[in-house]
Amino acid sequence: MRPKRIRPMIAVTTGTMVAAAAVLFGAGTSAAAVGCSAVYTITSQWTDGFTGDLRLTNVGDPWTGWSAAWSFGGGQRVTNGWGATYSQSGAQVTATNLDWNGAVGTGGSVDIGFNGSWSGANPAPAAFTVNGQACTGAPGSPPPTTTAVPTTPPPTTSPPTTTAPPPTGTLPSSFRWHSSNALISPRSDASHNQLSIKDPSVVFANGRWHVFASTTNSAGNYGLMYLNFTDWAQAGSAPQTYLNTNPNIGNGYRAAPEVFFFAPQNRWYMVYQTGPPSFSTNTDISQPNGWTAPRNFYASTPPIVTQNQGSGTWIDFWTVCDANSCYLFFSDDNGHLYRARTTVANFPNGFGDPVIVMTDSRFSLFEASNIYKVQGQNKYLLLVEAIGSDGKRYFRSWTATGLDGSWTPLANTEANPFARASNVTFDGTPWTRDISHGEMVRAGNDQTLAINPCHLQYLYQGVDPSSTVAYNFLPWRLGLLTQTNSTC
Repeated sequence: MRPKRIRPMIAVTTGTMVAAAAVLFGAGTSAAAVGCSAVYTITSQWTDGFTGDLRLTNVGDPWTGWSAAWSFGGGQRVTNGWGATYSQSGAQVTATNLDWNGAVGTGGSVDIGFNGSWSGANPAPAAFTVNGQACTGAPGSPPPTTTAVPTTPPPTTSPPTTTAPPPTGTLPSSFRWHSSNALISPRSDASHNQLSIKDPSVVFANGRWHVFASTTNSAGNYGLMYLNFTDWAQAGSAPQTYLNTNPNIGNGYRAAPEVFFFAPQNRWYMVYQTGPPSFSTNTDISQPNGWTAPRNFYASTPPIVTQNQGSGTWIDFWTVCDANSCYLFFSDDNGHLYRARTTVANFPNGFGDPVIVMTDSRFSLFEASNIYKVQGQNKYLLLVEAIGSDGKRYFRSWTATGLDGSWTPLANTEANPFARASNVTFDGTPWTRDISHGEMVRAGNDQTLAINPCHLQYLYQGVDPSSTVAYNFLPWRLGLLTQTNSTC
């Protein structure tokens, strides 16, 4: 996005499962009162798969580690997950804490999630346990220290367990999509006369979709907004909060957000542009007033940018991390893709001098780069927005085996694009011919930006094809692409 610059996902919310229990840690010792509540939600569902979210809240003494378990009643299988290490044996699923989220204080919560497969029916689990004990919703007292006599002999060996396999699909060499109608439109209030909503970032956390986006007003000025909802059908009616109402964010040019949870620091990051690349942080993604004041990644524009940007500018900043490093990608509206690097330990500080990783003609490699880790594969997906020979915007794509590696073309031409009006179907008359600045619906929400190759969706900005006004005044709206030629 420059300072000029689903078909809706099927979402089904189950009933809430709430439970807590006392846990006895050893006979003859003083046992802690341990309790939890568990809220399970099916956040999206499609023909043979679904996404589940589980919030565990500690209502007893602090946890130094946790292991949650439940049984599926409809033959469901966990295929991949985030926020925990998953294993499944038959119907029984176990999710165990990671290094960074094992400690949960009294009243604290931890959110985990997974993608699963199903057929026939997809009922919610009937109950959950934490650390082997049934949950009932309130802390309990230690049970009597008696030993139950087993009614059947114990097994001589541990039952086999299987780790949930990663997605088995691959990225195709060409893509087909179906688009929703415009899902999210700008909403004016007494202080904001808005013309457009654009440049979205989308995260699923705590049972809700969280969308951040740029807005432009009747004067052509940019700002940031936020909304959340549980079901994509609610997106159009969800309340919108303008982030300039947060005094830390304030007024001025703010645009093109990217939001993710940086797990090593247990906090949310919003990367965006204020001219240079900037960021704010928050401990609660649902609280717009929690975002800190913008800080810049760089003190000044790096020489390599001023030497190559021509009439453009550095723009559309994107952060993605692997196990050791975090990378900042960006464009210049002049045919260059840049990359800078710092370590995970130093992030958000320490970015070195950027390097140019790709060059093409100005409109062929224009702006809005976004990069993702493909689950189950040693592969990353790069998308960059281009402007076609007809003046319409579309996305090209490449893959690489590492974020610091070279990029191999995937679907990267006008004839074979990643996403363009020519490979997108609509219900009725297309409401846009531009497939512009957007973001993939991710499989998780952390800094690795993982996507499930079996269920690709892309939240994007589109515009009425009859609009002919200057860029800053175009009536951009947000729609959702759903892939229709999955290899899974």
